[in-house]
This record gives sequence, structure tokens and C-alpha cells, in this order.
Amino acid sequence: MSSIQDLEPKGIWKNFYSLTQIPRPSKKEEKIIAFAKEFGEKLGLETLVDHIGNVIIRKPATSGFEDRMGVVLQAHLDMVPQKNSGTDHDFEKDPIQTYVEDGWVKAKGTTLGSDNGIGAAAAMTVLESTDLEHGPIEALFTIDEETGMTGANELKPGMLNGDILLNMDSEDEGELYIGCAGGIDSTGEFTPKMQNVPADHSAYRINVVGLKGGHSGLDINLGRGNANKIINTLLLIAADKFSLRIANIEGGSLRNAIPREAFATVVVPAAHEKHFVKFVEEFEVIAKEEFKEGDSGLSITVETTEMPLKVIDAKTQSGLFDAVAKCPNGVIAMSADMEGVVETSTNLAIVKLKDGKITIGTLQRSSVDASKEKLAAQIRDVFSKAGAKANSTGDYPGWKPNVDSAILHTMKEVYNNKFGKVPEVKVIHAGLECGILGAAYPNWDMISFGPTIRNPHSPDEKVNIESVVLFWDYLVETLKYIPVKSQATT
Repeated sequence: MSSIQDLEPKGIWKNFYSLTQIPRPSKKEEKIIAFAKEFGEKLGLETLVDHIGNVIIRKPATSGFEDRMGVVLQAHLDMVPQKNSGTDHDFEKDPIQTYVEDGWVKAKGTTLGSDNGIGAAAAMTVLESTDLEHGPIEALFTIDEETGMTGANELKPGMLNGDILLNMDSEDEGELYIGCAGGIDSTGEFTPKMQNVPADHSAYRINVVGLKGGHSGLDINLGRGNANKIINTLLLIAADKFSLRIANIEGGSLRNAIPREAFATVVVPAAHEKHFVKFVEEFEVIAKEEFKEGDSGLSITVETTEMPLKVIDAKTQSGLFDAVAKCPNGVIAMSADMEGVVETSTNLAIVKLKDGKITIGTLQRSSVDASKEKLAAQIRDVFSKAGAKANSTGDYPGWKPNVDSAILHTMKEVYNNKFGKVPEVKVIHAGLECGILGAAYPNWDMISFGPTIRNPHSPDEKVNIESVVLFWDYLVETLKYIPVKSQATT
């Protein structure tokens, strides 16, 4: 199939294609904000952009549905910018190149942006429709969900009039989400003293690549390798065995993505060259065996490189190794209330030397606020004891489940009537905007749902075509059966 625009339902895929053509990485949403604003205005609908960049578009009820509860269709405009090594792509300038394969839509070497582009495209399709039945609609397109939920945090009370929030940012068709984890970022920062390279040393570049990466919440329990942990283990051992010194290190780029790649420029005494190269080769064999189930594509290579001008001082290097080695990573606790659901986790997302600072970036998630805060404090303590400046920022709340939700009851019934089965009701170990939005609009009854998306936040991201059909049909049917205001119950 030559274009995703040939797929059904045509409205969603047409609009999703338009989104793929507009650069929209988090914190660089100027073009997509302008596009969304123009989209609403061209339809003749009331359209506004708030002080932070969220776009709100209002559509009146269709005839006979004026007495229904107001629905807010919500999706975020930004996408995670991740690409494979060797992929020539500028997320601030270039469109996403999509293709169809085996029932899935994918992107060539980059993230696809189906998170949350499909949700945004669905809202756009409802707004431009002339044959759907629905009550009053407000589409809320938030910004910067992926790197701080800035749009949700900055949304002011009183901007929207709806009663029900349909968040379309979940990633398993046939599942309804009624709760999510909260999160907090914890960071360690070293200020190294750069020193001259010792005499009679050889320079090497170490590459850890081929890992799957993925969403640091949804995929954290899948046994995937963390490139930062892997390269740090290698460097820690090599420093002891071969007096290795680091000139540069770079692993991961986003706090909410499991790091897929890490690189380091190092020097070792020339006398240790052969033994060092052999050590790296042997280390790769051991690491590949460790991750053969969850991350079989792991590759660790070493190659000679240009001699760097400076190396990190020994004290800072030792502190860095210690901090990364002792920093927790992965699943910390499973939920005692919901089988198979992660309760608390942390992702050692970023280790990077830039502008004279070494930054270690982590993200903690938990459905229990006290557990999240305790874990963040533990990580700050690890960083501080290693000699880094430690702090936590970006704290956002979880979304407490409401099993008596009226819209939950409606959507379960609609799904059963349409598809002959009851959808699964779940909480998600990821940060949805519902928790934050619900704090500003406590009257909202909220549900999150969406099509089936796999490997979000990585270049392996893909969205299932059949699930988009089901998702769209479900959304259309749900809008037809939104309760009348006077019949609404809690």
C-alpha cells in the first residue's frame, strides 16, 4: 500500500498523515499549534489557544443531542523524537516517513508519533464530521505531554465546559483505563575537572546499541536492557582492570524512554590495548547472554578513535560510576491490588556530558504517591553520596480509579453491545494527563482508551490498523450514547 491515506477509516488516517508532515517534538510545538488552530478556524468552529499553547476547539451538538452531557475529547500534540543510529532525520524540520507492513503502520528509522497522533487525528475527524450524532464537543489538544505535561499542568479552570473527559492516549484496544501512575524526575549533576590525557594512552569509542528501548512505564517490566546500566558496568570494571579514563559519555535522551544506546570515548594505557579490546569482546558475550530473552539485538563494540583533548578527573569518574551502579532501575514493586500491574518503577534514562556538566536523569513512577516520593529520595541520596548535586522536579499526581464512574458504565455497555464482549478495565503504569486535568476540573468523569500501539517512544513504534477501525467505531458509538444531563449519576 503506497500511502496510509488509503487506509480505513479514511478520516483518521488522512488527519494522522497531516500530523506526520508537521514537525512536533516535545517543546517544539509551534508549528503543530498553528496547524491545529487553523484546522478549527477553517471548520468555522470556535477555536482558541490558551497562554501556554493548548488548543481548544468547540463543536455544537447535532440536532436532537443538545441535552447530552458535554464531552471533552483530549489528546496531546507533541511526540517523542527518537531515531536509530545512522538515520538521517531532523525532528524539527523533517516529516515522519510512514509505511504499512503486516497490518501495522510504522515509521522509517524514527518514532511514528501514533502516541498520541492517532488520538489527535480521531478528535479532528469528529470535529470535521457532518454525519455523526453527538452532544456538545470540546476538543482539547495539549502540549508537551512527553517531557513534563506542561500543557495539562498549565490548563486553567473554567476554560472548558464539558462533563466527561475521553482521553485517547492509551495503547491497547479493548481496554478502558480508569487510573494511572504519578511521576517525578530525579537528577544528579557532576561538575568534572577536565584534565590532560595521560601520556602513552590509546583512545577508543565504545558503542552499546541494538536494544529495544521503549516506554519507561509500559515496557519497564519486559526485561529489556538499559544501555546506561550496561555501559557503566563495562566502564567500571575496565577502570579497575586497565586504568581506563573517560573523555565523553552519552546514553539515552528522554526521561520517559528506556535508553536504547550509549556511547563513551575512553583512553587506556597503550600497554593494555589488546587486553582491553579482548575484555570488551568478552563482556559483550556475557551481556548478550543476560539479555537474550528481552533484548536479543544487543551489540557492544569497541573501535579506535581520535585522541580526545581532555579526560574527566578521577574523582568525578569514580563518583559517576558509583552513582550509576547504585541507582535503582526497573520494577521496584508490583501492585498488591491488581495482578500483573507494576506499582512502582524507575528508569535510569540519561547519562550525558554536556557543557561541562555530567547529568544523570531518572524518572520514578508509582500509583502510590508515598512510594514515589520515597524512591525519589533514595535516588537523590545515592547521587549526593557519590558527590553529585541532586534534586527532584516535575512531580505530577496519579489518577485514582473510580470503579463507580458513570462513563465507565456507559462505555462498558456500549462496547459489549457493539462487539459482543466486555472491555477490560485497568489502571496503567504510565503518566496520563487525567490525574493533572482532574485536579483542575474535579467534576469531570474520565476514561482513557485508544487503539493498539506497540513500542512507543522508540523507533520500533507501530500502530495496529485493525485496532484503529475498532477504536474509531467505538468512539463514534460512545458519542451516540452519552447520557442526558438530567440522567447523569455518580
